[in-house]
Order: sequence, then structure tokens, then C-alpha cells
Amino acid sequence: MTESKSTPITAEMYDYVLAHNPPLDSAQRGLVETTHRQFPDEAVMQSAEEQGPLLAFLVRLIGARHVVEVGTFTGFSALSMAQALPADGTLITCDVSEEWTAYGREAWAKAGVSDRVELRIAPALDTLRAMPAEPHIDLAYIDADKGGYIGYWEELVPRLRPGGLIVADNVLFHGEVTDTQATGSAQAIREFNDHVMADDRMEAVMLTVADGVTVARRR
Repeated sequence: MTESKSTPITAEMYDYVLAHNPPLDSAQRGLVETTHRQFPDEAVMQSAEEQGPLLAFLVRLIGARHVVEVGTFTGFSALSMAQALPADGTLITCDVSEEWTAYGREAWAKAGVSDRVELRIAPALDTLRAMPAEPHIDLAYIDADKGGYIGYWEELVPRLRPGGLIVADNVLFHGEVTDTQATGSAQAIREFNDHVMADDRMEAVMLTVADGVTVARRR
């Protein structure tokens, strides 16, 4: 077995990491705090604080102009990516909840990026299938129902331009992906991870960021 070189992430180490990442601005911080206050039981669905700057970095790194997000929740990740887009960039974000996404709409307006964000309230597969079939997406972020990941992947890959990225969250699923007897969402993520690995249209790396993040590039 290969020995891990990963440093254990204690509370002190996590604070240190956040202190050495780009800080959240007032709109981002306000949305994170509001989400935890309004939805204490569901707040775990929000992308981790360090993922906002990471997503923004990737948007800028590849010069993305067209971004698609599957799973909005209260809009933190969409906010982070929209702020990194150029003024004429677009982000289509998919969700089924008007209640959760209302907080995102408010935060996007406060940050002055509402004109870059198009929220589509509908099953994400329907939204993706209605998009142009030709490659036009620069970056896609998947953070939604785990059983749907493979379906979302299969709709996104053909629409991704060469060199474009798909970023998938929760690919370690709280450590449960190592369980060969996993069921439910953990099993779905295990199957998704194997699916990604076998897809020769893409090259992918799995990172131990937050609950696991896969970054995949269209060949």
C-alpha cells in the first residue's frame, strides 16, 4: 500500500488554510452565514468555504465564459464562479427549489452579478438536454443528487469544449466510497468515480479537497 503524505486537517490547520486562501467577500460571507442560520440541517450541502475560491480560480485559469452548474442550493458556488466570469460571461445553474435558490438570487444581486446568472428551476437533466448539443461549455460544476451524477456527466461531456473542465464534488462521500458494500448515495458515487476513470474522452484527477473533488478536462 502506498503511504499517504496527506497532512491531517485539524481545526487549527483548517483555519490556517482558510487564512491563506483568498478571503470571502461580504456577499459570500453573508450568504454562508445566512445559509447556516436559515438551514442548519441542510447547510452541509453548501460547498465548503475553500471551494469558492478554488472554483473562481479555475474559471479564471481557463478563461471560462460559459459555465453550467448542476445543484444550486443557496447559491454560494454560483456566486463564486459568477464573480470570476467576465462581464459578458454566463452561468446557467440548475435546481428544483425556489426556497433555497431565493437566497442565491439575493446574494447575486448584492454582488452585482445577477446579469451573469441564469437560474433554471427544473430537473437538471431536462435543462441539460435542452442545451445546444455542440461543444460550448467551458466549465461545469456538479454538486447535486448523487444518483444523478453519471447522467449529468453524460449530458455535459459532449457539450464541453476541448480543454473545458468538469468539476465534481463529494467524490469521497464522507469516506464511504471505500466500502465495497456501500449502498445509496455512497454506492452511486463509487459507480460515478469508476465511470469517470473509464471515460477516455476526459482526463481526470481526484483531489482530497473538502469531501473530495474531481477535476476532469475534455481531451
